[in-house]
Amino acid sequence: MIALGYTMVYGVLQFINFAHSEIFMVGAFIGVELMLALAIPSTAPLMLILAGILLAVAAGMVGSGLLAVAIERIAYRPLRGAPRLVPLISAIGVSFFLQDAVRALEGLLNNAFYRNYPSFPILNQQIPIAAFTVAGEPVQMQIQAKVLFIIVASLLMLTGLNFVVNATRLGRAIRAVAQDRPTAALMGVNVDRIIMLTFLLGGALGGATGVLYGIRVGRIDPYLGFIPGIKAFTAAVLGGIGNITGAMLGGIVLGVLEGFAGAYLSQFTGGAFGAEYKDIFAFLILILILMFRPTGLLGEQVGQKA
Repeated sequence: MIALGYTMVYGVLQFINFAHSEIFMVGAFIGVELMLALAIPSTAPLMLILAGILLAVAAGMVGSGLLAVAIERIAYRPLRGAPRLVPLISAIGVSFFLQDAVRALEGLLNNAFYRNYPSFPILNQQIPIAAFTVAGEPVQMQIQAKVLFIIVASLLMLTGLNFVVNATRLGRAIRAVAQDRPTAALMGVNVDRIIMLTFLLGGALGGATGVLYGIRVGRIDPYLGFIPGIKAFTAAVLGGIGNITGAMLGGIVLGVLEGFAGAYLSQFTGGAFGAEYKDIFAFLILILILMFRPTGLLGEQVGQKA
């Protein structure tokens, strides 16, 4: 889901918004502050818990979406005609600024720069999904309830984004700006407005994902966006940056490969490398993709800017 923010902005501007990982982080903090303020009891009914989570997700989407629009207006729009390296450096600067700003704000308000999401036992339950026999031994596959919720929410957001991009007037305008910005402007498309809305959509998805990620891991801090952001960028390149479906496919493939490495790497290497080395797969895959198939699994679906 984080990769969708990268790929949408790249599709329109051919620019990697490296501050997107911090937009994701800000969404996680907005969500945790709201959930702590709601103070939902850990033994509350499931519907009340889900309502609180959905409210936190909505708040994360609004806050992160507006933050993304502000970043585009202040840090990127004045540099739109500059060489591509210039807005890239600006994005890195915004990233560091947001990290330190959130750390300072949390330190002032709570005397700590990390926060813990409320824990709900009902969401930590294991749900059986399959049972089979391996080498004569019964094996039961299970999935945590909150993980299943995150998967369903992610699929719904992907479906909604695909509908917006491919079946609405706004989506046609986004695709037109991505393909040929000057011609789209001549045809009456407000290019600045479409770019702003693209950042709004990408930021909103990043904020929602931040809340879901916080619920999954429990504890968050101002630096939590770095590793997921790098992996999301890898997933976007793996699937074909500029391709929305490719970004999700790249994330799934990357996750499966990392899960496989975490489970079996020590067996294949005789114990020399354990599960702690699974993160290197993200960077190794990025290098291999850039070397042998730079367009990714599904190819690049963006126009060439003059």
